[in-house]
This record gives sequence, C-alpha cells and structure tokens, in this order.
Amino acid sequence: MENVAKLPLSKLIEKFQLEVLYEPQNMDSLFVTKSDINRPGLQMAGFAKLFDSSRIQIMGKVEFSFLEQFQTDEREKRLEDFFELGFPALVITRGQQIFPEMTEFAEKYEIPLLRTEYGTSQFMSMIIRYLNVQLAPRRTRHGVLCEIYGEGILIMGESGVGKSEAAIELVKRGHRLVADDAVEIKKISDSALVGSSPEIIRHFVEVRGIGIIDVKEIFGMGAIKDEQSIDMVIHLEAWDKNRQYDRLGMVDEYTNIMGINIPSITIPVKLGRNIAVIVEVAAMNNRQKKMGYNAAVELNNRLMRQMEEELNLQ
Repeated sequence: MENVAKLPLSKLIEKFQLEVLYEPQNMDSLFVTKSDINRPGLQMAGFAKLFDSSRIQIMGKVEFSFLEQFQTDEREKRLEDFFELGFPALVITRGQQIFPEMTEFAEKYEIPLLRTEYGTSQFMSMIIRYLNVQLAPRRTRHGVLCEIYGEGILIMGESGVGKSEAAIELVKRGHRLVADDAVEIKKISDSALVGSSPEIIRHFVEVRGIGIIDVKEIFGMGAIKDEQSIDMVIHLEAWDKNRQYDRLGMVDEYTNIMGINIPSITIPVKLGRNIAVIVEVAAMNNRQKKMGYNAAVELNNRLMRQMEEELNLQ
C-alpha cells in the first residue's frame, strides 16, 4: 500500500525555528508536498513559464539586491506578480529586512512569510535534505523490522509464521525493535530504503497467546529504535519437505521494494529451529558480504585449490 506524503508547514517552521512575519488564518491546513525548492530570480525578472506553485520559495541576498534597483512602483508590480502565482510559503534568508510591500501581498494572497538567520546556501541544503526524508515515496508492508548488529533486517512472511516471536527473542538478545506488523518504508534515494513504525502502534508487539506487549516498557529504551535503513530481507515460511532450500549461499537473491533490490534469503521454519539465532547469523553474514568477505565463495575457492593440487600430484 503506497501513501502520498505531505508535511504540515507548521512542522517545518518548528524544525528550523523560522520567524513568522505573516501567518494566514488557514495556517493549520497548509502542507508541503514537494521536496524541491525554488529561488524566484527568474520570476522576479518576469519569466513565470513552467513555475511550480507547489514549491517553497527562498529569497536570499541576490534576489533582494535585484529588487533594490527598482523604484517603489516597479518593485511593487514585480512582487505582486510573483505572489499572485501562489506557493506554500516564502522564506527570507540571512535575517534580511523585508520590503513593506512583501507583507502587504502576503496578506492579500494569504501566503506565509517566514524568515531565518541561516545563509541561503546553508538553509537550502538543510531544508532539501530534511524534505527528501519527510516527503520520500513510501509504502507500508506487513512484517517486522529490527536492527541487528547495525543491520536493518526486514522479516517477512505469512501471519502466524513466527515473525513477532523472533523479534522478541532478538530484543532479549540485545538487539532493537523498529516496527512490528506494519512497516512504513520510505525511499530516501535511488539506492536506500528506511523503515519505521506507524506512530499509533510504535513499540507494540502482538504475541499470540499473550496479546499486546509494550517493548519499550518491558525491555527499556535500549530495546527500541524509531527508524532504520533496510539492509536485508528475510522471508520466513513453513518448512516444505518437497522444496530444495539453498544450502551453500552461492547464488545471491534479492527482493525488489519500490524499485530497489535488497539482498534477501528464505528461512524455512519448523519445530526445533531457533529462528532468532538464524536471523542473527544471517545479519552478521550479510555485513561480512558488504565488507567483501563471502564464506560460500571462500569455501568454493578452497575446494577448487585442493582439486588443482590433487590433479598436479597425479
């Protein structure tokens, strides 16, 4: 299930401690829906073609210097033409003193007027990075997400296969729970996914036979984490004696989530197998592979060398 992300403008103001110079009455219903921003130099010059009204506008020293060269009447016309285009908010950087007509047109077109002491380039970098995370494409998947030795392990499988029980055992072994049952996955770049829990069920786990437990309250703050990159997917499934399971790990498998291939394995579940320990070892093995060591390849190389030595002796 894919969700369309939007960020309340008030949250952005709070995050960057922006000074509010003008606040329209509908401030609580204003949202930011795009991570792109715009410096309106072209619009001030009169070129409004392809203007994206969903972007936050940022004016720095360059835009102010451009406007200062005009007489009051000409500056008012250019500013009104700009405000008339409509956009979520205008942020003035470097703590610059605004032109009086800016407040007038902000009120007329009900556009929030904000100010920051940050430099223009610095603020642009900060806000783009923040919005890229907050407004990243997202999807909710059924599963459990844990941090194990620094690796984000997404455990998936049918209901009742033992995902939550494995998560509890992993927490007892010193690892951290991120999400149970529903995992909100955000695509923060073309190669990275980040998972978290829906706020309403955050830190809660359902264990059949016991019910709902609060991991934070039972195991402490060190047992939970709000957000984690997804580095590996583990599929749990009931053991099928007719299926051939990978015993060497020579072939890399992947699970595609939102267009990104994540390394994955399938673990068969049956009575007597300690799934938590297997998941723990899988996480360590995945970390080793990222560091350049593959145990299956190393074993294969040893066997090949031994065969070559035996042939040379004949």
